[in-house]
Amino acid sequence: MTENAAAEPHTDAKDPLRAGAPLPAWRDPALSPEARADALLREMTLREKIAQLFGVWVGASDEGADVAPHQHDMEEPVTLDELLPHGLGQLTRPFGTVPVDPAVGAVSLMRTQRRIAAANRFGIPAVAHEECLAGFAAWGATAYPVPLSWGATFDPALVREMAAAIGRDMRAVGVHQGLAPVLDVVRDARWGRVEETIGEDPYLVGTIATAYVQGLESTGVVATLKHFAGYSASRAGRNLAPVGMGPREQADVILPPFEMAVRESGVRSVMHAYTDTDGIPSAADDRLLTRLLRDTWGFSGTVVADYFGIAFLKTLHAVAGTFGEAAGAALAAGVDVELPTVKTFGEPLLESIAQGRVPEALVDRAVRRVLTQKAQLGLLDPDWSPVPEALRGADPAAAVDTLRGTVDLDPPHNRSLARRIAERAVVLLRNDGTLPLDRGAPPRRIALIGPNAETPTAVLGCYAFPVHVGGQHPGVPLGIELPTLREALEAEFPGGRLDVAPGSGIDAPGTEGFAEAVALARGADVVVAALGDRAGLFGRGTSGEGCDAPSLSLPGVQQQLLDALLDTGTPVVVVLLAGRPYALGRAATEAAAIVQSFFPGEAGTAAVASVLSGRTAPSGRLPVSVPRHPGAQPSTYLAARLGHASEVSSIDPTPAFGFGHGLTYTTFEWDDLVVEDGEAATDGEFRLACTVRNTGGRAGGELVQLYLHDPVASVVQPLQRLIGYVRLDLAAGQAARVRATVPADLASFTGRHGTRIVEPGELELRFSASSTDPRLTARVALTGPVRQVDHRRRLHAEFTVTPLPPR
Repeated sequence: MTENAAAEPHTDAKDPLRAGAPLPAWRDPALSPEARADALLREMTLREKIAQLFGVWVGASDEGADVAPHQHDMEEPVTLDELLPHGLGQLTRPFGTVPVDPAVGAVSLMRTQRRIAAANRFGIPAVAHEECLAGFAAWGATAYPVPLSWGATFDPALVREMAAAIGRDMRAVGVHQGLAPVLDVVRDARWGRVEETIGEDPYLVGTIATAYVQGLESTGVVATLKHFAGYSASRAGRNLAPVGMGPREQADVILPPFEMAVRESGVRSVMHAYTDTDGIPSAADDRLLTRLLRDTWGFSGTVVADYFGIAFLKTLHAVAGTFGEAAGAALAAGVDVELPTVKTFGEPLLESIAQGRVPEALVDRAVRRVLTQKAQLGLLDPDWSPVPEALRGADPAAAVDTLRGTVDLDPPHNRSLARRIAERAVVLLRNDGTLPLDRGAPPRRIALIGPNAETPTAVLGCYAFPVHVGGQHPGVPLGIELPTLREALEAEFPGGRLDVAPGSGIDAPGTEGFAEAVALARGADVVVAALGDRAGLFGRGTSGEGCDAPSLSLPGVQQQLLDALLDTGTPVVVVLLAGRPYALGRAATEAAAIVQSFFPGEAGTAAVASVLSGRTAPSGRLPVSVPRHPGAQPSTYLAARLGHASEVSSIDPTPAFGFGHGLTYTTFEWDDLVVEDGEAATDGEFRLACTVRNTGGRAGGELVQLYLHDPVASVVQPLQRLIGYVRLDLAAGQAARVRATVPADLASFTGRHGTRIVEPGELELRFSASSTDPRLTARVALTGPVRQVDHRRRLHAEFTVTPLPPR
């Protein structure tokens, strides 16, 4: 066959389509995917079936490919030549393992797919999967803001648009599945993977993650919910540590985002978590992966293993004595695919089946799901071609090197979208009036101080390619433009003088740079302190997978540097480029301004600079609380009364800035609360409305947040929880009427007997600017009997926004 983008469909001597053979049922697109899967399943040997249940990771052993936990402990001495005659389920990270030009990577993937299809007697290609947590994790692809910034936008539509752009890029080069989004709810901000999460509230996480899945799936790429479930609730915020939560915390905090995504997004894959909850590892939990996910929620896609998670049943959890036992336990629980490579689903599984320890019916169940998905993806179609969209029309005789640079994964549209999200996500925590700095008459001297002042990758999370993979290949160019904060400020304030000094490292102990930094600060009109994190993996960073923090103090000596800058008396604007919230000590009340940006991606420094100048009005809101004290963990606004400050504990978890907080450059007035239905049955709904008016001199964004407070319940409840939100973008003087319809279902919780109920009684519905800033409170009542609800309950309040004429 030629290497032509317009090549003919795959045929091979062993292919039933060859030489006019009748079309097998599994090849017939007129049949349902399930019927085609069943037909193919009947034709397969046991080895051929099992081959569809694992992936291989080509290049994982290469130097600089250390991107997964225990990766090199799990390497297997198997080759493609040994595996391919039986078929192959998945290809692991063909673009995200080592740096490769996108066009060259697409050609390589195309050739590998041809090789896979030609080697097995049914001509079945593999599903190629990639990471896409903050953009397609490939060299040269757009690096979008991390999920914590998605949460800060409170803008599902914008996140859906971003995910669709990511999906189009992945699909164009031949990738079928993306390992995102993360739906873990933050329970302890010391956890290194906070940057990968969307926030500390399950409703916010659910709505944003569902939008992401809708966007990715709209392009034909399979989204993967992870990590199911409870990974973020590990003790002391330690990665891959045991989880000790009770069933109500799991049911009411951890599971709702997954439930919403399964019900509303069309998601086709779920990844189990690494952790164990109360002694049961997720990978071996049939209650979670089968009875809840499939039997109750109706999920019909594939469950894939987090990397090496099945083998961890033996090596880390010690609930299996052999890899064969681990394979059997995972299959019985409901795991369908072993990733990233074969460890337990190969010979160990075959041996266990031969010994009668694992029923072959479990293999058939998993294979049917895998083949159904391959049929949905078109991989069983008679006209399937391995040629991805990005290579169609390429010269069939061209050498691979001539294609280098012809595939653009960071086009202007992507960069513009990344900029919009980054701007939407910037959170202004504090401002004494110093901001915005006037672009027309900027301060004569700006002192830019801090370890993130001139670091291009300071805007990237640990799953962005330049950090995740590129950091282990220091001689390879970044692949995308990453302007430093210095460069962004120089472009934003061309008429001012910018003096720069690092002051300290991110986590280095030395203070020798303080003197220069303080001297520059004393001579400046304003100081911009660029502080925060360095993303990395497994201890190579201060934020990221395996980079858990002992406390929420700024890493290294950054707090000391910040205090020294405050001592100069020059106004200090703190700019945080970070993956988690940090306690800021006296700066929380003494800094002139505090700007929080959670790893805002390739356009992040430009977004921050535009907020500092006022060209962009800040409109982000905190998806996680910012602590007042670094050791008051775990803390979350979503806590019961005993989880808040009390007279019987010397630890005060009251945040410096609460969940949902964020300022802008104008003011808003909230008034005219009307409760249309202040009493409703336990199967009814409430209706209420308020008016929000921009009373300042410029346009701005306000976020109307609706919280529910249940004063008396049969089990302990959080003091309040978010049940809805709506963004308002209002011109100066403009007002809007916000109406909310709140179903009684939103007052439900898991009762004493483990079922979800709605109880009669008094409630408070609070229109709030943040979890710490209620503006208008409606007291309402539910009447009638206790009502049991299930996964069919209503999940959302309904908002309508009506513009009002100016006063």
